[in-house]
Amino acid sequence: MSRNVGVIGLGAMGLGVARSLLRAGFKVHACDLRGDVLQGFVAEGGTGCSTPAELGAQCAVVVTLVVNAVQTEAVLFGEHGAVVAMQPGGVVIASATVAPEFAVELGRRVEAAGLQMLDAPVSGGAARAASGEMTMMTSGPAAAYAACEDVLAAIAGKVYRLGAAHGAGSKVKIINQLLAGVHIAASAEAMALGLREGVDPAALYEVITHSAGNSWMFENRVPHILAGDYTPLSAVDIFVKDLGLVLDTARRTKFPLPLSAAAHQMFMMASSAGHGGEDDSAVVKIFPGIDLPGRH
Repeated sequence: MSRNVGVIGLGAMGLGVARSLLRAGFKVHACDLRGDVLQGFVAEGGTGCSTPAELGAQCAVVVTLVVNAVQTEAVLFGEHGAVVAMQPGGVVIASATVAPEFAVELGRRVEAAGLQMLDAPVSGGAARAASGEMTMMTSGPAAAYAACEDVLAAIAGKVYRLGAAHGAGSKVKIINQLLAGVHIAASAEAMALGLREGVDPAALYEVITHSAGNSWMFENRVPHILAGDYTPLSAVDIFVKDLGLVLDTARRTKFPLPLSAAAHQMFMMASSAGHGGEDDSAVVKIFPGIDLPGRH
């Protein structure tokens, strides 16, 4: 298991994926705009590439873990993009959260270039990416899966195959993001009310995590609020984007999403107040008149 695999984007998820591939014995080539992060990965045994094209020329499988559709377009088809440099039959595993129609068109363009693609957004956070246990919501032709089974096994605990058509994976991912964003917003609202009412926040967290009101997001994000630590693992602006995708998708068929719309406005408020680059739990900062832990 020594074939070359490329990872474009060494953020919270991408770095974990690249490390998981190294542990599995792949020769991992990586590309990231941040030179210090790239050099750190090189020090761990990876190979640094200055452009996506340089990476694509050496790798039969390329995983893109960038932020959005614009970045996906740039690293695959922009100047020095990976697609033009990859050998025919290579596979692009496109893992950014994007609109389903973008994933459909991306797949068409990748296939027109003589390559294969999996529409493959991911979930699980930085911890599961680091341990190689992400959840992947994938769709694409059988041949694409066959060409990268070993890569998927190295980076994911669960790989859901949602059909042969590109876009199906992205549809499921944005529904996941609907729930994730609403749950984070609801968790922040609950903690804000507790703080306003003078409830001990640590005790509130302990009770809720052992009661019916708990959610994975409450359990995972509220400790950031308790610690007053908003170092971004997933930022407020990620949910401005992702809930925007959710609402855009529903708007095309005039489908109402009242909770998603309310949560989106909460993240927009936090971003416009200057918290867009902070951890998504910083949405709690929009509530007035509360004494947040760590706030002086």
